[in-house]
Formats: sequence, C-alpha cells, structure tokens
Amino acid sequence: MKKSVILFLSLTVVLSGGCDFARKVAGRPTAAELEAKRVAIAAAEEARHQARLDSLRRVEQEMADSLAALEARLLDSLSQVKGTILNPSKLGGLYTTKLETRYCIVVGAFRTRSYAERKLQRCNEAGYTATIISFRNGLLAVAVCPSDSLDETLRKLRELRGNGICPADGWILVNA
Repeated sequence: MKKSVILFLSLTVVLSGGCDFARKVAGRPTAAELEAKRVAIAAAEEARHQARLDSLRRVEQEMADSLAALEARLLDSLSQVKGTILNPSKLGGLYTTKLETRYCIVVGAFRTRSYAERKLQRCNEAGYTATIISFRNGLLAVAVCPSDSLDETLRKLRELRGNGICPADGWILVNA
C-alpha cells in the first residue's frame, strides 16, 4: 500500500507540472518567471548599450559641427582680410622664388639657410614636395603642398598637423 501511495504522489507531481509545480510549492520562481526576468535584464542591458551609442554619436556630431564652424570662421576671416591668410608682401615680398600656385602651406620659417634646408630634407623624406621661399626681409620659408584650391589646402594642413610635419604655428601662404 505504501508503494502505491508513493507511486500515486510521484505521478501526481509529474502530471501536475513537474519542476514548476515543485518550485511553486517551495516558493521559488517558475521557469516562466525566470525567463521574464532574463528578458528584462537583456532589454535593460540593450537600452544601456544604445544610450552609450547615442551619446557617442552626439559627441561625434558635436565635434563635426565644431570643426565645420571653425573652418567656416577661418574662411570668413579669409574673406575679411581680402582673401589672404598671409600675403608675401607682409614679409617684404618675395625675393627670388616665384610661386606658381595660389596657396601653399608653410611648415617652417628660418633665418638660417641650413635650418631651412634641413626642414626641406625632412619634408622630402616624408613624401612631400617641398620648396624654400625666400623673402626680401631675409626670412626663408619651407613650403609644401602647393595648390590652387583653398579647400584642398585646408585639408592638407589638417593632415600635416596630424602627422607631425607641420607645427601648430604653420600657416597657409597666399600668393596674391
């Protein structure tokens, strides 16, 4: 008789829901409750991840807007000073070098020719075609990236500053 009671109770437990029934009786969460909790945790993690991505996108957009505003300000300042950033006439005019393009980037200005030649050699070794520009006041400027496009020159200036060829005080020379 005891065997039949145990068999009957075991069969009742199995037929009445198995583990979930036993969990419910013991006051533990059922499989459905555990799955709901797991889904809620995954959704919360996904929401945090999406918030981080949105934050990074906002920062990236703000940086792009800031750079665009800075470039616009630079172009505005160019137009306010009659389209020049630095005109050779402000340095006493060109002495011997004739510039064939409208813009070039000055990556160094020296009073000593050997220093200018050393900078010229470094620029050539880095893959840029460089030239020395002589001014009437005795200044020797090392210029790279000659161009007739201001947009291209600005892009090259950012590139040069990024790879260390152009110092922070490098400038665009405008051949008026």
